[in-house]
Amino acid sequence: MSAVEVLLPARAVFHPVVDLGTGTVVAVETHAGPPAASSPSPRVDPAADDVRRAVEAARATADLGTPLPLQIGLRAETLTHGDAFLGELHHGLGETGRRPQEFIICVAGGFPPAQRPTVAAALSGLRRAGYLVGLAGLGAGHAPLDLLVDGASYLLKLDPELARRARAEPRRSALVASLVELAHRLGTHVLAPGLATQDQVVHLRELGVRLVQGPALAPPEWRPGMPITVPVAARDEPTPQDLGLGPRVSEFTLPAVTLPHTATADEVLNVLNAETGITSVILVDERQRPRSTVDRTRFLLRLSGAYGHALHAHRPAARLADPPRPVPRTVPAVAALRAAGKEEERVYDDLVVVDEVGRCLGIVRVADLIRSLSP
Repeated sequence: MSAVEVLLPARAVFHPVVDLGTGTVVAVETHAGPPAASSPSPRVDPAADDVRRAVEAARATADLGTPLPLQIGLRAETLTHGDAFLGELHHGLGETGRRPQEFIICVAGGFPPAQRPTVAAALSGLRRAGYLVGLAGLGAGHAPLDLLVDGASYLLKLDPELARRARAEPRRSALVASLVELAHRLGTHVLAPGLATQDQVVHLRELGVRLVQGPALAPPEWRPGMPITVPVAARDEPTPQDLGLGPRVSEFTLPAVTLPHTATADEVLNVLNAETGITSVILVDERQRPRSTVDRTRFLLRLSGAYGHALHAHRPAARLADPPRPVPRTVPAVAALRAAGKEEERVYDDLVVVDEVGRCLGIVRVADLIRSLSP
């Protein structure tokens, strides 16, 4: 048994969120089980237990040292218990050393009409605090469609059975395709979980799903840093894009790896060494607004030069960074690509996607835009 396995609770489970466009892991879903068996205890409050599991899952992942964003789950019913529970959640997640924008909080369960205002207010509160918000069970669980708008969801997670059966059942495939189209129009992402075969992965990709999970991609014992399997299938014809200005940049947004703008070069180096798929690190201020962008290639070249590490390791990483290239989440992808091309020396640098108040929502890789918009 490794030292890491000793540190981790045996009941902690991890699943990679895989981006099919790049073949890399862009986030880690983590969840914890019930407490270890002990003497009989009083009846557990479901909301308190829900918050406990979310915090324990985040703490278990902290032991792994991965810089990737974490996806954790909450029940919709927990959101109806008010600010006290959300405050406890915020405090517990903060103790892991991560900032709110490094979490994707995925809410699952029913949304009874009587509880709708409370749930909508809680989702908005989480988003104002900087968390990325997702809704789970789409296509099977009861979720009013206009809640997707009110909550300004970052992620829509399909029902696992719906995602798996879409490959073999045309009517379910049509439902998934319509949900993907809806998500694209709302400027959000679709995640297909529970995919068990390569054919399922390929089919979901053909329907426009970019983020996937499941045993077809990683074994149950997977941990951050372990390899994944990404099925690849050549497509004879490109998928038709929407009319007009085409897709928005939000369709290509990936979770960003962020550090405080005061981070040292050594801290950035540790992050880049931990995950080879990271192309940039975004340095943000206290309000999660991008202050500078560290490009992986240029940064490593500077540190690998003569005396590079000695000169820069303990000094601010911002000295080796560039100004961020922010783009609003609603801008058309073609406009973002044109903007990227205006800076010849940084044409392939990642773009930083920001919300309406300038906070970092993620990054867009220019190569993804080029591949998608090429005829």
